[in-house]
Amino acid sequence: MPNRSSCEPPTLVIKACPEAVKEARDFVALVFGGWGVEDFVARVVVSELATNAIRHGAREGDVVVVRVFRRDETHAVIEVWDRGVESPELQPENHTAESGRGLLLMDQLVVRWGVRPLSEGGKVVWAEIECVPL
Repeated sequence: MPNRSSCEPPTLVIKACPEAVKEARDFVALVFGGWGVEDFVARVVVSELATNAIRHGAREGDVVVVRVFRRDETHAVIEVWDRGVESPELQPENHTAESGRGLLLMDQLVVRWGVRPLSEGGKVVWAEIECVPL
């Protein structure tokens, strides 16, 4: 359930399971729609970040936290928190691989992205995207 507080950025807590990625996409679409901005890039980005968090940063029974906020009128930030400590890294493009291209795609779509370790454990992977009005 999204956080509705006006002081806190919209936040969603999902179970660390593949089926929950759709919840993250729907959440981001709802928030971006409320802002009156296009949500296509945001949905692609949150899909990649949530999938990576679930596959590589979470254990059975964990949760993943998704948060979005406007940095300014023209940029938004998507953050995904998980309990993992390993940072995602861009891998060289491999045309024969069946997976592993998500970060490459995301890197081309965003203004910038990064990883921030948390003192209480885990990390936040974030991506900044341009807001395109509807």
